[in-house]
Amino acid sequence: MSLELIEITKRVGSETHIHPTSLVLPPGSFNVLLGTTLSGKTTLMQIMAGIQPPSSGRIMFNGKDVTNIAVQKRNVSMVYQQFINYPNFSVYDNIASPLKVAGMSKAEIDRRVMSAADLLRLRPMLKRRPSELSGGQQQRTAIARAIVKDSDLILLDEPLANLDYKLREELRDELPKLFAGRNAIVVYATTEPVEALLFGGQTATLHEGRVTQFGPTSAVYRAPNDLISAQVFSDPPINMTPVEKRGETLQVFGSKQWPAGAAARDLNDGRYILGIRPHHVTPLPSEASSGELEGRVLVTELSGSESVIHLDVDGSTWVSQSHGIHPFEVGTHARLHVDIDQGLFFTPDGARVS
Repeated sequence: MSLELIEITKRVGSETHIHPTSLVLPPGSFNVLLGTTLSGKTTLMQIMAGIQPPSSGRIMFNGKDVTNIAVQKRNVSMVYQQFINYPNFSVYDNIASPLKVAGMSKAEIDRRVMSAADLLRLRPMLKRRPSELSGGQQQRTAIARAIVKDSDLILLDEPLANLDYKLREELRDELPKLFAGRNAIVVYATTEPVEALLFGGQTATLHEGRVTQFGPTSAVYRAPNDLISAQVFSDPPINMTPVEKRGETLQVFGSKQWPAGAAARDLNDGRYILGIRPHHVTPLPSEASSGELEGRVLVTELSGSESVIHLDVDGSTWVSQSHGIHPFEVGTHARLHVDIDQGLFFTPDGARVS
């Protein structure tokens, strides 16, 4: 039961919200839509569900054209960022509601509700109403309702965004397991690259209504097609600087020279944009090809066993993310080390070259 989008667009007046988009989501797949707020994730999901019609293009489900079929006639479930539950229903009845609408027998409804409640640890709360639940329990109820329906397509629109950190981490671990072994297509929207990496599966990076890249999550992360995809898939933001390759060296920041490193060794001499993710910029030198970076400390963030340092380097901000506690003081001068071997090189117009 694959879902195929064929040259889908969405226009509202003179504005284009979704530019021509083609995707194929195979049965049983877990797919992530990764992008900033207003990048088009929710609009694209609503088009997949049939909540919004596309302005042009076709939607095929299992080889059948469903472009003009209303959401009520599709076997689709959608969970939003906000907790959407029926306030006057018990948790049991909230979970059971789509099954009752479908006319299932009481025994089958009970079996499915109990199974979903056990998966999401809701059995002790089944007689409560949503107002008696915590935020996390309410969102678990909404997810249980999506699971119990046994939908062909399950859409999760930033469902963990409003939960506290501990519960978010817990559900991040659980969600892929909840859908494992089902034939449903799962689409999960998020603004957080770490969620995409944790879930695996396939990821589509979105920017201003365009899917810039789609493929296995690890491949999209490690080998972005272009600078925009690399920026979407990096938090903290990827560091960027113009460089000029001259033989075995890179000319950076005007007169500073770095070794070209493994990533640039086979590139033709010329001008490029170098992208370095923050965890490849560290206070300590590595055994790999290393370039030195000097500047004024703007911000330091120490959390647990990790340090994040923001450095002003000739008017541009560089970010370092490293293990260990490195208590640099704001306003002081600092020296960091860049692992050039991990560099991503792009042409001046943003296309990936290595």
